[in-house]
Amino acid sequence: MEQFEKPRTSPSDHLANERTFLAWIRTSIALMGFGFVVVKFSLFIWQISIVLTDKSILPGKGYSSFIGILLVAIGALMALLAFFRYKRTERQLMEKNYEPSFLLSLLLTIFIVIMSGLLLYYLLPSL
Repeated sequence: MEQFEKPRTSPSDHLANERTFLAWIRTSIALMGFGFVVVKFSLFIWQISIVLTDKSILPGKGYSSFIGILLVAIGALMALLAFFRYKRTERQLMEKNYEPSFLLSLLLTIFIVIMSGLLLYYLLPSL
């Protein structure tokens, strides 16, 4: 009777790794999209204010451009980090030596808290 070698890892492990990677990619795309909207919406408000009142409501672009560009940059960085995490997890699965890492989750959480603080600081004076 011919014996077959057991696969080193289950296909479901690799598929779960790929689903996790794609979730991180969707999150990075959402951050980049939100950053784009923040920049373009501030420009739209600025242009509408000039057309309707002949004066600018916002001096220049304000902080919206900075916040939007930062969101896009962090989204792109997150996509790159997600790829490295995906490849590292794939290698660990092949070696049957998986060790979970929370670095990407921690970085994203810290970034979201900082961005929320910046947005609150920017929006609260308008109340």
